[in-house]
Amino acid sequence: MADDAVNTPSTAAPLTVAVIGSGPAGFYTAGALLEQSGVPVRVDLYERLATPWGLVRAGVAPDHPKIKAVASVYAVTAADERFRFFGNVEVGRHVSREELVARYDVVVYTVGAQGERRLGIPGEDLPGSVPAVDVVGWYNGHPDFADRAPDLSGRRAVVIGAGNVALDVARILCSPVERLAATDIADHALDVLRASTLEEVVVVGRRGPAQAAFTTAELRELPEFTGSAVDVDPAEVEAQPGEEKLSRLILRNLAILRGYAAASQSAAGPASAGRRRMALRFLRSPVEIRGEGRVAEVVFARNRLEVDAEGWVSAVDTGEREVVEADLVVRAVGYKGLPLVGLPFDERRGIIPNDAGRVAGADREYVAGWIKRGPTGIIGTNRKCAVETVATLLADVAEGRLAHHPGAGGVDPVGEAESWLRERQPDLVTEAGWRLIDAAERASGEPAGRPRVKLTTLGALVDTALNRTLTV
Repeated sequence: MADDAVNTPSTAAPLTVAVIGSGPAGFYTAGALLEQSGVPVRVDLYERLATPWGLVRAGVAPDHPKIKAVASVYAVTAADERFRFFGNVEVGRHVSREELVARYDVVVYTVGAQGERRLGIPGEDLPGSVPAVDVVGWYNGHPDFADRAPDLSGRRAVVIGAGNVALDVARILCSPVERLAATDIADHALDVLRASTLEEVVVVGRRGPAQAAFTTAELRELPEFTGSAVDVDPAEVEAQPGEEKLSRLILRNLAILRGYAAASQSAAGPASAGRRRMALRFLRSPVEIRGEGRVAEVVFARNRLEVDAEGWVSAVDTGEREVVEADLVVRAVGYKGLPLVGLPFDERRGIIPNDAGRVAGADREYVAGWIKRGPTGIIGTNRKCAVETVATLLADVAEGRLAHHPGAGGVDPVGEAESWLRERQPDLVTEAGWRLIDAAERASGEPAGRPRVKLTTLGALVDTALNRTLTV
C-alpha cells in the first residue's frame, strides 16, 4: 500500500472515486469515469436516501414517464462491476467528509440544490404559503416530504414562478385524478388530490412571456394533460421587446401562448372545459402575502419591461398594485444549493466555487451538477456538466496533480468500504437492496397498470431493501 501511495493512477492500481449524490449528475459522473479507458477506476456512489436517481425519481413529475426513462441509462452504469451503490448513508452524520477524503483518491460532490429560494416578502411564512420543493417531493413520494400535503380545500391556488417546476405543480393540481392514477404518483397524494376543491390555479411570472423558462413540450401539453383550456391575457402576449431577435424556442412558446389567448377570447371561454381552470399571468411581482392566520390574498406589483444596452430584459415596478385572492400559494422561484461543511461556498449563487469542476482551494475534491453551476438546465444538461468535471479530473491525473494517496491507517477503501460503512450504518442499502425495492414497487403497480407504487417511508424502503418484515 505504501508503494501505491506514491504512484500516479496510471499504474495498475485503480483510481478510487467516491461520488456523493446519486441523482443525474452523480450517475453521469460515474458513467463518464467508467466509460473512459485511459485511467483504471473504481466508483462508489453514496446516497443519503435509500433509493437512487435523485430528481428523476423525486423531482420529475409523475405524468412524464418518458423523462423518467433516462433511469435505464443509469442502470447500465450501476451494472458495471467497478461500480457500487451505498444508500441510506448521510455524509456528515454516518461518515464525515474528512473520512471520505482520507479513504478515497478522489471525492466528487453531486448533491444538487436542496434548498429553496425565498421571495423575501411579508407573509411568506403564513400557513398556506408553501415552497414548491415540498409539493413536488410530496406528490413524488420523497420520504422527507410525505407528510407535507398542501391544503387543497380552498378555491384558488396561486403558483409564483415562471419555470417548468411552476407548470408541473399547476398541472398536477389541475389534472384529473383518473389520469394521475395511472402514473407512479404517491398514493397519499392521490388521496388528497381526489378530495381537492380547487377551481382555479394561477401561475404568475415576474417578467414577460418571452422570459419565462418553460419548455415548449410542457407548455403545449397543458390542455391535454389537465383536460381544460388555459387562460392567457391577450394583452400580455402581444409583440414583445426585441421579438425579431428571439430564439426559435421562445417564438414557439409565444405562438402557443397566443393560441391560448385567442381561445380565452372565444365565446365559450377558457372555463368551459375541465373541472378546473388554469391561468397564466405575466408582468407581476409578489410584494406581500396577506391573511389573518393563513393565506387569504397576494399583493402583486404590476411591472413593465425595460431592455438595457446589452439586451437584458428587466421587470420594473410601475407602482400599480393588484390584489389576488388565494387559498394556497406555492412558491416556485427556484432551488438553491446548500453549503457542505469544510468546503468553500458562494452564498449568493448557492454553489461550491470551482474551476471546471475542481473545488477552489481543495485537494482531490470536485463538483458536478447543480452544486457546481446552479439549478439550471434539464436532466440531460447534467451529462455535459459531469463530462467536463471528469475531463478536469483526468487532466489533473495526466499532469501529475492527482495521485494515489495512503488511506486512513493504510486501509484499502475498495476492499474495506462496505464493512466500514456497515459499522456506521447497519441499515446500509446496496445495489442489491435497491433492486429489491424496485421489484417490490413494480410488482405493487402491475395489477393497476401503473409503472410502480412507491414506498414512501424510510422504514418501508429499508425493510424492503434488507428483506425484513415491513414496519408499520
